[in-house]
Amino acid sequence: MRRPTARGRTTRGRVVRGAALGLASVALVAGCTTAGTRDGTAAGASGGAAPASPAPEVLRPEAPRPEPSGRTPDGTLLVADFGADTVTFVDPDAGPVDSVEVGEAPYGLVVGEDGRAWVATAEGVAVVDTHRRERLDLVPYETAGLGPVTGGEYRGGGMGIALAPDGRHVYVGVNVPSGNGTLETIDTGTREVTATTAVGRRPFDVDVSRDGREVYATGHDSFDVTVVDTRTQDTRRIEVAPYGTEGGLGSWLKPHYAAVRPSDGRLLLPFEGERLVVLDPETGRSAVERMTADTHQHGVTATPDGTLLVVGTGPIDPSEDAGPSLTVRTKDGQERVFPLDGPHEDVAVSADGRTAYVTGGFTRDGYWNGISVVDLATGDTRRLPAGERPLGVAVLRSP
Repeated sequence: MRRPTARGRTTRGRVVRGAALGLASVALVAGCTTAGTRDGTAAGASGGAAPASPAPEVLRPEAPRPEPSGRTPDGTLLVADFGADTVTFVDPDAGPVDSVEVGEAPYGLVVGEDGRAWVATAEGVAVVDTHRRERLDLVPYETAGLGPVTGGEYRGGGMGIALAPDGRHVYVGVNVPSGNGTLETIDTGTREVTATTAVGRRPFDVDVSRDGREVYATGHDSFDVTVVDTRTQDTRRIEVAPYGTEGGLGSWLKPHYAAVRPSDGRLLLPFEGERLVVLDPETGRSAVERMTADTHQHGVTATPDGTLLVVGTGPIDPSEDAGPSLTVRTKDGQERVFPLDGPHEDVAVSADGRTAYVTGGFTRDGYWNGISVVDLATGDTRRLPAGERPLGVAVLRSP
């Protein structure tokens, strides 16, 4: 096994564990603004100024953490702690049970059928054995111009990340603070970068086609999706700007995250709780469908039956826009909108499709250290403590 390496500096330690250990095993992410403090506040915002909102109360477990019981149970959550350098394992009923150090400011994460998590950090892509709860490696980036290792939304390093359907490659969008980003391809067998491909600016999200032949990098600040051929590394840029691009880097009306629709492979990109762009990556043509949440939107996921879940982070203008929410949209376009307490970022769904887990580690004012657990039948919501400013989230499950 190769010794873990890091770009620029070493991490504080190899593994961070709670006073009582517990759980372990499987599985995109982040917002529009600058870093916040560990107490739940943040400063500044890209894409326009937003009024500060009070930080919701930080939640803490009320009961002792459960003792470890061998292999991590199915249904355990794994979150990327953007406000630290760890990923945290979370019991969906009891809260955090263990943390593993992975590298500074982890953003997105993805988990393969073998139980290995791939985590996009500022320092490299960490490889974590979720069964044993330990970091196996840290694959350094080959992209130039990343600058010093830092935290915050504008830091250099990995953002969106995705795994090929056959599990042989991981694709990570790498932010270059001075300009356009790259897509780095990692061979999961050798844990080496095999290709570096130019994409758009700040690649918030990365998705893979159903057949694994194309990768889609969503460029937040370049208003586009870059389609990358996984065999040749040839690229095509498709502009995605239903509100236009006139606002430039200061605009709020940019693409953030996408989901691949299971039925036909089209990309679904929500905007502002008003418009859903349905993009055909083969032709570059798109259609716009109406949405109803009327709030700034970030994280998305699509379930196997075609249900789309979209995280509403909160209003751009509180006098006109609605608050944070979770939109649940059926494949025929019917929507239910569940209000949430405070900003959120990303979402994952339980294996039975009954429960959504929405991370509170937003990148603007008001982020909080927890997850909202939403019953998708009733809309009932409870708050669960989870890590430090959690962004990316995955539900661990056996193959």
